[in-house]
Amino acid sequence: MLGRTHRFHGRKALNGVYKRGKTARTPMINLRHTARGPSKPYRVAVVVSRKVNRSAVVRNRIRRRIYAAVKESDADIRPGTDIIFTVFSDQLKDAPPEELKKTVAGLIKKIAAH
Repeated sequence: MLGRTHRFHGRKALNGVYKRGKTARTPMINLRHTARGPSKPYRVAVVVSRKVNRSAVVRNRIRRRIYAAVKESDADIRPGTDIIFTVFSDQLKDAPPEELKKTVAGLIKKIAAH
C-alpha cells in the first residue's frame, strides 16, 4: 500500500481530477491525471466499481495489485501529479503480475511524456 502522503483524502479531491484531468486508456484500465504543483507529492487512487465484480474480495485484490504496480513505478511519476485508475475488467484479478506491471508502467510513462 502507498503511504498516506500519496493517497487521496475526501471525494472533493477526486472530483477535481475528474473535472480537469486528462485521460490515458487501455482496454481494461483508464488513467485520469492532472497536475497540482511540483512542490506537492503525487497522489494515486484506484476505483473498482461493483459492475466489475460484485465480490468485495475480488475488487480489493484488483485494487491492491494496481497499488503494488504503482509503487514499483513511482520513480516515473512526477511530483504534484494526481492519478486515478479506473478499472473496467475483472480480468485483472487473474492477469500475470508482469503484464499488469507493464500496463501500469506504460500508462504512467505515457502521462509523464505530456
